[in-house]
Amino acid sequence: METRVRIKFVKTAPRKIRLVCDMIRGKKVSEAISQLSFLNKQAAKDVLSALKSAAASAKQKDIKEDLLIIKEIFCDSGPALKRTLLHSRGRSTQFKKRMSHITIILSDNRKSEIKSNNKIQKNKTTNA
Repeated sequence: METRVRIKFVKTAPRKIRLVCDMIRGKKVSEAISQLSFLNKQAAKDVLSALKSAAASAKQKDIKEDLLIIKEIFCDSGPALKRTLLHSRGRSTQFKKRMSHITIILSDNRKSEIKSNNKIQKNKTTNA
């Protein structure tokens, strides 16, 4: 069974969040939570809150937390706030404060194991 959580409009640039997402992709949830809690990056706090939310959502669906793995995690870019920086002699430059959307998909291996076992059994019956 899968659980999907999407956190939108996080005020951190997607490039910074993707570094953290790449570290925990494919790991168990308990492993990822412990790794994120000690990671010295501001984006780790945003990803950690999203991961805890996904784990709580999975718990509502009666999935054991020990079985959960991070099947997919990715970060898309959101809208950017355009701001100006004033310089001397009446000049100004424009810069963007970027936002992100974090998506986490958690899965337990039970369903995938059942599907793979069924495929193996079907192949054995057709070959025999």
